[in-house]
Amino acid sequence: MPQPITITRTDATTHGAYRITLEGVGHPAELTWHALGPLRVADHTFVPPEMRGRGVAQLLVEALIADAREQGFRIVPQCSYVAAQFRRHPEWADLLAEPES
Repeated sequence: MPQPITITRTDATTHGAYRITLEGVGHPAELTWHALGPLRVADHTFVPPEMRGRGVAQLLVEALIADAREQGFRIVPQCSYVAAQFRRHPEWADLLAEPES
C-alpha cells in the first residue's frame, strides 16, 4: 500500500518551501521560493530519485498554486520545472508574473 503524501509548508516571509517526506527516503522533495516584493519566485524544485515518477513535483507546484489563489500572490517561475508546468496549465496564467527590471 502506498504511503499517504503530506505536504509541509514553511513560510519565513522572505522565503519558504513546500516539502514532501516519505519513509525510507533520506531527503525530502522540495520546491523553494523567495519573495520579490509581493511576488514569490519559485527558484528550485528537487525530487530524490527514489520518489521520481510518482507525481511528487507536480503536487508541490499545485500546493504553490493553491496558496497563490488563496493568499493573492503571483509567481515568477525561475525554476525550469515550474515554468514548464505554467506552460502546460494555461488556466494558471493569471498567477504568472514577470519581475520588474
